[in-house]
Amino acid sequence: METISERYASVWDAISDTPAEALDRKMRSDLMIALKKIIKAKGWTRAEAAKHLGVTQPRLSDLLRGKISLFGLDSLVNMVAAAGHTVDVKVRDAA
Repeated sequence: METISERYASVWDAISDTPAEALDRKMRSDLMIALKKIIKAKGWTRAEAAKHLGVTQPRLSDLLRGKISLFGLDSLVNMVAAAGHTVDVKVRDAA
């Protein structure tokens, strides 16, 4: 039995068809993690978090469960802004 082993720079590279798709998934993941940390730091209940972020509680549950495919970058950036934070983007040469 032959084993084929590939190495990837990240899990996003492993599950994505293109570098652009991997980058999009990584950015969405990073924003979702940041939002979870913001909610925890503010001590918001789920109801409070949903209200502050301008989403429904089921939508908030999707966020907290990490359902990345249900969120676009724009909606995540909007939620970060609604929580009173900003997002910085840096563009650099690919490695």
